[in-house]
Amino acid sequence: MHLLSILLLQVDTALKAAATATNVPAEKISLWSLLKEGGVLMIPLLLCSIILVYVFVERLMVIKKAGVIDPNFMLHIRENVSNGNLTSAKALCRNTDSPIARMIEKGLSRVGKPIDNIEKSMENAGKLEVYKLEKNTSILSTLAGIAPMFGFLGTIAGMIILFFNVQHQGFSLETIAGGIYTKMVTSAVGLIIGLLAYVAYMYLNAQINKNVNRMEAASVEFLDILQEPAQTK
Repeated sequence: MHLLSILLLQVDTALKAAATATNVPAEKISLWSLLKEGGVLMIPLLLCSIILVYVFVERLMVIKKAGVIDPNFMLHIRENVSNGNLTSAKALCRNTDSPIARMIEKGLSRVGKPIDNIEKSMENAGKLEVYKLEKNTSILSTLAGIAPMFGFLGTIAGMIILFFNVQHQGFSLETIAGGIYTKMVTSAVGLIIGLLAYVAYMYLNAQINKNVNRMEAASVEFLDILQEPAQTK
């Protein structure tokens, strides 16, 4: 603690001296050179950011595509089932690339069996479709935890560099600047990537839940359609 207090006092003194030297223009630093100061730990953080962008974009495209379906799809299914034209209903499902269509097709393939059997088969098909939507989203939650840990590791590495420089080169702003750069840059980048990964994960989950709600609504409507003829008799 005594050594750290002396170090902080030295930094404060150096900063005040730099502030009074108004005849020396302030040096500007670019974002690229600032990131390079983070050292070798910026490499895994860069990989984390690339994986984050790839997984988010790929999953978002898949989930958005899964949510696109003809608003009249269930109306056409109702008409075909009511007319006893199950072949046309199945063909419509096969020609519609959507989790709802695949789930309804599974139910159509069980028509004639007890309603509980049909409902169970559709539920199992729906679970498989949800699994496909959730595929690789856990990577984002993993990145949300790993990236800040890399930043924390950079903090430790920065402190080691800082005290190493002080021990071998003495107290000066130049000798401790490298350690401080590594400490602050890696910590900031790690936290930013972790925050973005967490937000991306929660957003994709919200979009998946919307698709799940549509699938549940379609399933209930389909079961009602199957029971309509019995109700009208």
